Parts: sequence; structure tokens; C-alpha cells
Amino acid sequence: MKNEFSVTKDRRDFLKTSAILTGGALLSGIPLAGAYASGSDTIKIALIGCGGRGTGAAFQALSTKYNIQLVAMADAFSDKIDTCYKALVGKYGAEKVNVPNDKKFVGFDGYKQAIALADVVLLATPPGFRPAHFAEAVKQNKQIFMEKPVATDSPGIRSVLATAEEAKRKKLNVVVGLQRHYQKNYRELMDRVHQGEIGDVIAGQVYWNSGGVWVNPRKPNETEMEYQMRNWYYFNWLCGDHIVEQHVHNIDVANWAKNKYPVSAYGAGGRFLRTGKDYGEIYDNHSVEFVYDDGSVISSQCRHFTGGKNRVDETFQGTKGKVYFDSNNRGKIWDHKGNVLVDYYGKNDANPYQTEHDELFAAISANEYKFADAENAAKSTMTAIMGRYATYSGDVIKWDDALNSQIDLMPERLAWDALPKVLPDASGNYPYAIPGVTKVI
Repeated sequence: MKNEFSVTKDRRDFLKTSAILTGGALLSGIPLAGAYASGSDTIKIALIGCGGRGTGAAFQALSTKYNIQLVAMADAFSDKIDTCYKALVGKYGAEKVNVPNDKKFVGFDGYKQAIALADVVLLATPPGFRPAHFAEAVKQNKQIFMEKPVATDSPGIRSVLATAEEAKRKKLNVVVGLQRHYQKNYRELMDRVHQGEIGDVIAGQVYWNSGGVWVNPRKPNETEMEYQMRNWYYFNWLCGDHIVEQHVHNIDVANWAKNKYPVSAYGAGGRFLRTGKDYGEIYDNHSVEFVYDDGSVISSQCRHFTGGKNRVDETFQGTKGKVYFDSNNRGKIWDHKGNVLVDYYGKNDANPYQTEHDELFAAISANEYKFADAENAAKSTMTAIMGRYATYSGDVIKWDDALNSQIDLMPERLAWDALPKVLPDASGNYPYAIPGVTKVI
């Protein structure tokens, strides 16, 4: 019997979701049931997660044309709040950034108090916390912007899917930071793909090959929990590996092009160059073939090491032609004779990170329910997690098996003296997955 969140979802349901993602036409005009009523009142926002992406999200929310005021902040680390607050006040002033010290909540549970003070919450912590924070925001009837990915393991995905249904029932707008859905070249060319301009999509390739991200050295007297939290990118309970945290963007575009989600994944990966103790437990490369129910295959590559050619884009082949997308506002469609049908370069196109917030706050200001991004974001995140399961195990991983996995990566307790489930050995090295040995389901 299929799981209730099975990949075998009717195509028309996916198209409905896609319409919501690309502007919300099918929900436009439905009144909100949330806390904010249209008019001249200030829209109060709370920021949960005050690192680089959270700071960016707050900048974008405050840069919309609406009357926005930041009224609360929460983070596990006080220094993150202080740095973020200083940057925001320096740009927008104390009237728009009205967060006194007693509205700055430090620690693992402060998000609940911050959420209670706002109409709209921005969820931008490391993604391992997203399921719990999303659930609390919906419980408190808030409008939501949350960053991708939306979980790091299968129990987290199941939680987000359940919360997404509750958000729909309550008519709470949810925008997720898979910003290609809000980028003009992707919207315009994907619309042509869905209208059949390249025929049926039968194959594709998606890439995020780059040099990797930051490392924070271990500090004296730092607990294991604090070290992993400050180096969250290298631990799966917090990040999900870079195939999930970063490459989810490109994998999501594959699902968007196909109007469905894959039924299985098969791939390989490993730790070739970034092998030291500073890189925690994650791989530095993944290559996966995602198979869809019509037999089409999308090939996926991501890697984190320097010296090779970087590539971040997506291309798909159809029965009538092919399409190319990249995040630098470019795109192209050809027929099979090589004739260019569309050559798109939106040099002056709006920043999609800003567009996400412009459109979300426009809907909230107009008292409209327009956005229900969470279900698609959860299923695209699940696709990336399934890819990780495939590379870690070396096995063919099927969607329903992956989604129903009971392996929970989260620590039993969240506290600075608590221990995560993955710990270093006496030399400071962390265990990592061995294909053919590691069990992921």
C-alpha cells in the first residue's frame, strides 16, 4: 500500500502546486485566515536564525514597499543576533528594526517566544531545525517565509508534509526559498516547457559543482554540540550534506520540468579531497541518476572541491528540442536541428531573493492567500535526501522506502551539554558513510 505522501501523485495536483509556486493564480483572492488584516497597520516580522541567510532574508523583507517592522529575533548564539541586529539597524534604523534586548531570544527554544510576537516569521536556521520551527509557526497561525531545504531526514520530511497540509487548511501563506521559482528566466522558459515547446522531457542534467564553503576551526573549551552547530554544514543532522543543502535548487528544477517526482535513485559519491576532520561526515561529491515513472532519467552532479570547472545550471532534452537554464538570468531553447527558438538574457531582471519577499508581502498586505510552497519544497528536499541515501549506500533507493525511513538524525536532546548522534574518534575524525556497508533505510 502506498504511503499517503507517495510520489505517485496525480499530474493535475502537481500542476496545481506549480501554479501556486509561480504566482499563486489558483489561490488568488482567497482571504487570509492568519493574524494580519489588510490596511495601514504595520506587518510585524520575527527572524528565526540570524546567520548570513537569515540576515539576508530580513534585509529583503524590510526592503519591500510595505510597512514592515522587525520586532523579534532568535538564534542559538547571542553573537549571531548581535551581528545581524547591527547590520539591520545600520541599514534601516531603529524604527524598522524595533528589537530591544528583551525581544532577542538566545538558545534552542527562543523561537517560540519570537514567533508569538509577529505576524510573519522568517525561518532561516540550519535546516535540521526547520520541521520543528515550521510546525510551531503554523500552530501559532503565522504567515511564513522559510529557507530551503526544509529537513535533513525522512522523519523531518514527513513532519513538514503534515504541517504543510495544516498551513493550507488555515490559509497561511508559505513561501520557501527555492528562489528559481521566483526568477523571471526560469518562470518564462519553464512555462514554455510546460506548454510543450520541447515536447515531453525525456532526459536532463543538473549541476552544482563548486569549490565548497566555509570552515570554522574548533575553539578551546567548545562543547561538541557548539562545535557542530557552528560548523553545521558538515553534519547531516543540521545540513543534510551539500546534495541536500545546496544542490536541492537544481534537483527541484528537474522536478519542476518533469511536473513530478522521481520513483528511484542510484548513484555514487565519496570523500576524495575534503577528507580531514574539519569536514565532519559529509561527502565532497555526489553523482546520482533520478528515474521517473515514465522511464526518463535526470542525471545530477554536485561537488565541493577546488581545481575543477565549476558549473551551476540545468538542461533538459525533450522529444522536440532542448532547454537550458542558469541562475544568471539566462536561458535558451533549441529544436533538434539546432535552431534557437528562445535566447533569453534578462540583464536587468529583478533579484529573485527579493521577488520572493515582494510577492509574499504583497499577498499579506492585500489580505490574500496565494502561496503554498511547502509541499513541493518538502518533496524536492526528499528527492535530494533520496540521492544522499543512494550515494551513501551504493543501492538503488526507491521513493516510498526513502520517505518511510525511520532513521532520525536529530539528537535526543538539544542543549549545549548534550551529545549529537555522530561523534569524533580519539583523533578527532568523524565516521562517514561507506557504500556497500552503510544502511540508510
